[in-house]
Amino acid sequence: MFGPDKCGPTSKLHFIFRHRHPVLGTYEEKHAKKASKDIDFIFTDGKWHLLTLVVQPDNSYDILVDNESVNKGNLLEDFEPSVNPPKEIDDPDDKKPEDWDDREKVPDPDATKPDDWDESEPQQIADASAKKPEGWLDDEPELIPDPNAKKPVDWDDEMDGEWEAPMVDNPRCSSAPGCGPWKAAVVDNPKYKGKWRAPMISNPNYQGIWKPQRIANPNYFEDLQPYKMTPIAAIGFELWSMTADILFDNIILTSEQEVAADFAQRTFLLKKQLEKGRGSGDSVIQALLDATNEHPWLWALIAVVLILPLVIIITLCCSKSDKTPKKDAKKEEKENAQTKEEADSSKADAAEPDDAAAAAEESDESAGEEQEQSSTLRKRAKPRVD
Repeated sequence: MFGPDKCGPTSKLHFIFRHRHPVLGTYEEKHAKKASKDIDFIFTDGKWHLLTLVVQPDNSYDILVDNESVNKGNLLEDFEPSVNPPKEIDDPDDKKPEDWDDREKVPDPDATKPDDWDESEPQQIADASAKKPEGWLDDEPELIPDPNAKKPVDWDDEMDGEWEAPMVDNPRCSSAPGCGPWKAAVVDNPKYKGKWRAPMISNPNYQGIWKPQRIANPNYFEDLQPYKMTPIAAIGFELWSMTADILFDNIILTSEQEVAADFAQRTFLLKKQLEKGRGSGDSVIQALLDATNEHPWLWALIAVVLILPLVIIITLCCSKSDKTPKKDAKKEEKENAQTKEEADSSKADAAEPDDAAAAAEESDESAGEEQEQSSTLRKRAKPRVD
């Protein structure tokens, strides 16, 4: 039998073959050792997988998942139970002698109990230094019948027995150190020694652990070519699953690895290509995750492509802002003074037209009242720069 098996948290990839006992003529199942690599992914990732078993004429075997070895070994060494039985076995008729002494240690027969050894002392005694707390209510029980409880209307004394109120905590005990009979706490008894036992010494008559004698295995045989298994006449499927959407197809049994590889090229690899193509319509993030799951080293490439440019940009921006020249205080003061002089000069230039207008008014005082009023209106309307 060859194939995957998922039972609870346990994932297996079985390789079991039936071996015929040449002496007895019986068949016994031989189970390969557990896979050396994790195979849980074939049950959880929801993808197609190629499972391959190769058995060689030198009795070596190799189990592959998607053309990658997950378990390899030898038919003569890595199966349980072993293909070939042991040459010797324990004699089933050999019995342990009644006088066989397999006690490695025995009580010292010369030891005697000391005269001051008192076995009557208890292991723990009441603490003589303990005192009853003040306010302890010796006559008050810790529990009392619930005074608010009432007998149910449908209670039948004959059927249900005599009704008793449920017990509740005694409210008087809540404000006291305790209720009921007071007892001192117990402590270890310094006089306690327990039951006396003689010390153990090496057994002078010790004969060791008894084992039955070994005899030749009457059913021994040696099969050095277990790869020559019983002929395979048909292929069957042992199905037992509580999981939906499990598909399998394209089973091939051949004695040529090249034939199997070609068959996988024309079946499994086509499915894998379709599987990748079907995933091309997914989101970019999902595609990246699928790629990194298959090739974990891509994470380093993503970090270089995405993170490194961002770091460079931030570094350049910070360095540029740090190198921006600051104006010298004296130079800035000089520039401010020059600007102020230019402003004063502009004010003086703007005031000259007003002086000319005043002189013109004095020369034309002899003009009519309408002209004087008009000149005065123009003078008031013209803006003056202060």
